[in-house]
Amino acid sequence: MKKIKKLFRFIKYNRHKRMSVKAFFLSAIYRFKIVTMEPKRLRKNWGEEGKESPSEDTVENYRYAVKVAYAVDRICTRTKWESKCLVRALTAQHLLARKGIHTTMYLGCGTEDDKMVAHAWLRCGEMYVTGGNGEGYAVVSKFYR
Repeated sequence: MKKIKKLFRFIKYNRHKRMSVKAFFLSAIYRFKIVTMEPKRLRKNWGEEGKESPSEDTVENYRYAVKVAYAVDRICTRTKWESKCLVRALTAQHLLARKGIHTTMYLGCGTEDDKMVAHAWLRCGEMYVTGGNGEGYAVVSKFYR
Protein backbone atom coordinates (compact mmCIF):
# COMPACT_ATOMS: atom_id res chain seq x y z
CA MET A 1 0.00 0.00 0.00
CA LYS A 2 2.88 2.35 0.80
CA LYS A 3 4.35 1.89 -2.69
CA ILE A 4 1.02 2.65 -4.32
CA LYS A 5 0.79 5.92 -2.37
CA LYS A 6 4.31 6.86 -3.46
CA LEU A 7 3.47 6.11 -7.08
CA PHE A 8 0.27 8.15 -6.84
CA ARG A 9 2.14 11.12 -5.35
CA PHE A 10 4.79 10.82 -8.06
CA ILE A 11 2.17 10.93 -10.80
CA LYS A 12 0.10 13.69 -9.23
CA TYR A 13 2.77 16.13 -8.01
CA ASN A 14 5.76 15.62 -10.31
CA ARG A 15 5.79 18.23 -13.07
CA HIS A 16 8.65 16.55 -14.94
CA LYS A 17 7.45 12.95 -15.09
CA ARG A 18 9.16 11.96 -18.34
CA MET A 19 12.48 13.42 -17.34
CA SER A 20 12.26 11.75 -13.92
CA VAL A 21 11.53 8.35 -15.46
CA LYS A 22 14.44 8.80 -17.91
CA ALA A 23 16.72 9.82 -15.03
CA PHE A 24 15.66 6.73 -13.08
CA PHE A 25 16.49 4.31 -15.88
CA LEU A 26 19.66 6.12 -16.91
CA SER A 27 20.98 6.10 -13.36
CA ALA A 28 20.33 2.34 -13.19
CA ILE A 29 22.13 1.79 -16.49
CA TYR A 30 25.13 3.92 -15.51
CA ARG A 31 25.40 2.29 -12.08
CA PHE A 32 25.33 -1.15 -13.72
CA LYS A 33 28.03 -0.08 -16.20
CA ILE A 34 30.24 1.34 -13.45
CA VAL A 35 30.01 -1.88 -11.47
CA THR A 36 30.48 -4.30 -14.38
CA MET A 37 32.67 -2.61 -17.02
CA GLU A 38 36.35 -1.80 -17.15
CA PRO A 39 37.18 1.89 -16.61
CA LYS A 40 38.85 2.10 -20.03
CA ARG A 41 35.66 1.04 -21.82
CA LEU A 42 33.52 3.31 -19.66
CA ARG A 43 35.48 6.44 -20.55
CA LYS A 44 34.88 6.04 -24.30
CA ASN A 45 31.30 7.35 -24.06
CA TRP A 46 31.97 10.24 -21.67
CA GLY A 47 33.01 12.68 -24.41
CA GLU A 48 36.21 14.29 -25.63
CA GLU A 49 38.83 14.12 -22.93
CA GLY A 50 40.71 17.29 -22.03
CA LYS A 51 38.26 19.66 -23.73
CA GLU A 52 35.85 22.08 -22.03
CA SER A 53 32.44 23.41 -23.00
CA PRO A 54 31.89 27.16 -23.52
CA SER A 55 31.71 29.22 -20.33
CA GLU A 56 28.43 30.85 -21.37
CA ASP A 57 25.15 29.41 -22.59
CA THR A 58 21.62 30.53 -23.48
CA VAL A 59 18.88 31.18 -20.95
CA GLU A 60 16.79 28.32 -22.38
CA ASN A 61 19.67 25.89 -21.87
CA TYR A 62 20.11 27.08 -18.27
CA ARG A 63 16.40 26.59 -17.61
CA TYR A 64 16.52 23.06 -18.98
CA ALA A 65 19.69 22.34 -16.99
CA VAL A 66 17.91 23.41 -13.79
CA LYS A 67 15.09 20.96 -14.54
CA VAL A 68 17.61 18.19 -15.21
CA ALA A 69 19.52 18.94 -12.01
CA TYR A 70 16.29 18.86 -10.00
CA ALA A 71 15.08 15.59 -11.55
CA VAL A 72 18.45 13.84 -11.21
CA ASP A 73 18.81 14.91 -7.58
CA ARG A 74 15.28 13.85 -6.65
CA ILE A 75 15.57 10.47 -8.36
CA CYS A 76 19.13 9.58 -7.34
CA THR A 77 18.45 10.21 -3.64
CA ARG A 78 15.63 7.66 -3.78
CA THR A 79 17.16 4.77 -5.73
CA LYS A 80 17.82 1.41 -4.11
CA TRP A 81 21.28 1.31 -5.70
CA GLU A 82 24.14 3.63 -4.90
CA SER A 83 23.81 6.77 -7.04
CA LYS A 84 26.72 8.93 -6.03
CA CYS A 85 28.41 11.76 -7.91
CA LEU A 86 29.60 9.88 -11.01
CA VAL A 87 26.21 8.28 -11.66
CA ARG A 88 24.51 11.65 -11.21
CA ALA A 89 26.96 13.45 -13.49
CA LEU A 90 26.65 10.84 -16.24
CA THR A 91 22.85 10.81 -16.01
CA ALA A 92 22.61 14.60 -16.22
CA GLN A 93 25.22 14.71 -19.00
CA HIS A 94 23.18 12.24 -21.05
CA LEU A 95 19.90 14.12 -20.55
CA LEU A 96 21.50 17.43 -21.53
CA ALA A 97 23.33 15.94 -24.52
CA ARG A 98 20.04 14.65 -25.93
CA LYS A 99 18.87 18.27 -26.14
CA GLY A 100 22.14 19.35 -27.78
CA ILE A 101 23.38 21.16 -24.68
CA HIS A 102 27.16 21.02 -24.27
CA THR A 103 28.59 20.17 -20.87
CA THR A 104 31.90 19.45 -19.20
CA MET A 105 32.20 16.61 -16.70
CA TYR A 106 35.08 16.97 -14.27
CA LEU A 107 36.73 14.16 -12.33
CA GLY A 108 38.77 15.23 -9.34
CA CYS A 109 40.55 14.06 -6.20
CA GLY A 110 40.66 15.57 -2.76
CA THR A 111 41.15 14.61 0.87
CA GLU A 112 38.60 14.18 3.62
CA ASP A 113 39.66 13.04 7.09
CA ASP A 114 43.18 12.31 5.77
CA LYS A 115 41.79 9.93 3.13
CA MET A 116 41.87 10.43 -0.61
CA VAL A 117 38.42 10.71 -2.19
CA ALA A 118 37.28 11.03 -5.79
CA HIS A 119 34.48 13.28 -6.98
CA ALA A 120 32.67 14.04 -10.24
CA TRP A 121 30.72 17.16 -11.15
CA LEU A 122 29.05 18.54 -14.25
CA ARG A 123 29.10 22.08 -15.62
CA CYS A 124 26.86 23.65 -18.26
CA GLY A 125 27.98 27.17 -19.12
CA GLU A 126 28.44 28.96 -15.80
CA MET A 127 26.08 26.62 -13.96
CA TYR A 128 27.16 23.55 -12.01
CA VAL A 129 24.46 20.96 -12.63
CA THR A 130 25.57 18.16 -10.29
CA GLY A 131 28.24 17.70 -7.65
CA GLY A 132 28.73 21.33 -6.66
CA ASN A 133 31.53 23.45 -8.06
CA GLY A 134 34.37 21.06 -7.26
CA GLU A 135 35.85 23.28 -4.58
CA GLY A 136 38.46 21.39 -2.61
CA TYR A 137 39.15 18.93 -5.40
CA ALA A 138 42.00 18.93 -7.86
CA VAL A 139 40.81 18.30 -11.42
CA VAL A 140 42.27 15.06 -12.73
CA SER A 141 40.35 14.82 -16.00
CA LYS A 142 37.59 16.60 -17.88
CA PHE A 143 35.25 15.46 -20.63
CA TYR A 144 33.42 17.65 -23.13
CA ARG A 145 30.15 16.44 -24.55
